[in-house]
This record gives sequence, C-alpha cells and structure tokens, in this order.
Amino acid sequence: MPHENGPSFTTDSFHRGRFHLVQPAGRGHRAGLDAMLLAATVPGGFDGRLADLGAGGGAAGFAVAARCPKAQVILVERSAEMVDCARRSIALKPNAAIAPRLRLLQADVELCGRARVEAGLADNAFDFVIMNPPFNAPEDRATPDALRRQAHVMEGNLFERWLRTASAIARPRAELAVIARPASLGEILQALSGRFGSPAVLPVHPRPGADAIRILLKATKGARGGLRLLHPLILHGSDGHAFTQEADDAINGRSALFSAAQGKTIAPARRRPT
Repeated sequence: MPHENGPSFTTDSFHRGRFHLVQPAGRGHRAGLDAMLLAATVPGGFDGRLADLGAGGGAAGFAVAARCPKAQVILVERSAEMVDCARRSIALKPNAAIAPRLRLLQADVELCGRARVEAGLADNAFDFVIMNPPFNAPEDRATPDALRRQAHVMEGNLFERWLRTASAIARPRAELAVIARPASLGEILQALSGRFGSPAVLPVHPRPGADAIRILLKATKGARGGLRLLHPLILHGSDGHAFTQEADDAINGRSALFSAAQGKTIAPARRRPT
C-alpha cells in the first residue's frame, strides 16, 4: 500500500502481518525472499545481540526481532535513504512490540580499525552477525537506478572486507550467516579462513531438479570443524508455484533453518608429509 507521506514509498507486510516495512516504491532494493531466508538462519531461542550488516530497509533484522522475542538487533546501513526507511518502519504502530529492540546505525560495513569503532561498531560486541551483501557482478545487467545498483552490485574482494568486519565485531564463538549466489562460495570460504570455522552450507533450489539459485552459509567464530553440506531447501513443488511447507514456514517466521543433525562433514585438506 502507498505510504502515508507520499507515493514514493510503500508500507509492506511481512511474516503474515507480524511486522511492516516502509520501502522505496519503484526504486532501490525492495526486500523479499532473500531477507526472510537469511533471518530464518537465526534460531528462535536466540536472546543475544545481533548485527544485520548492509541492512537496507531492515527486513532481515526486523524478521529476527519479530521471531526472537529477546533478541537485540542493530541495523547497519550506509545509505541515508534506506536508513530513513528503517527509521520510519520502527515508528510504525504495528511494529511497536519489536521497536524497543531495534537500533539503527548509519555506517559503512567496510570501515576498519579505529574508523569502524568510532562509527559505532565495537570489537567483540555481537553474538550473531547476518549479512546479505551485494552479490551481482559488475558485468551483470546494470540498472540505471543508483540506489538499487548500490544494493545489488559488488566490487572486488567484497566478501573479504565484509567478513573482516564481521569477525572484528563478533564475540568468540559468535555465529555468522550469509546469503549469496552459489558461485560466491569459494570466495566466501576463503574469506572465512582464520576467522570463522565449521561452515555449514544450505543450497536453495527453486524446484526439484533445478540448480541452486542461492546458498545460505553459517559458521562460528574461532571454530575449527570442516565444511558441512546440508540437505537442500526446495522453494516450490514441481508445479513451480506454491511454496513447499518447509520454505513457507521459514519465510513467514514459523521455523528456523539449519539442523545440527543435517549434512555431512567434509574434512579440511591436510598437507602431505614432506
């Protein structure tokens, strides 16, 4: 529905009406499936501090706050327009129950050292970090919308810079969750090295028999376990329309993704003796 302050924004319902977001109309990044899947990586009983890096209008962070009644969520976003959208969303009456547990921080995720700390991202401050970074390559079809391009198009070594920040602000044994394209897995694993370990990868397929279109990855700061490949999440049935029950539950905040019993471990490669 159009936003009350003008036609350039809409107010949209998520999690079957449990929270609402103010979003740009016809421009910028409008939250959808990716943000809801990312939020579903956080266990329902999570009760610590969570940072949503590159939060945009705050969809993933809002979804975590709506599903985890004791979570404290900090939305980190550099775009002034998207921060303003998140601020308007926090002020909406339907969000009154979760608003006290949401905080906004306008900052560039790629800041490092003292500049990052002075911007409000302190070392060892969070129990969980989630991120939905821009993952379209510059050579992909470009959009003339500058706000949308900023949210969608990544620059070289993006995962290295974002995971450097995630590692700095995460407490020991804190968890990390990332959503990305499958082609980015190698770069992500390389950037995790020495920072987060025991990665678990959940492929997301649009329907049975189709290639994965996204991966969800979770890892733990300081852990040393090998890579686990989990049973995939299938979004739609063979007809390609209705969501599967598992996908619908995750997207609408009724359940969390990732199970400790899922997947198989691929041990890290060992050096041959010389």
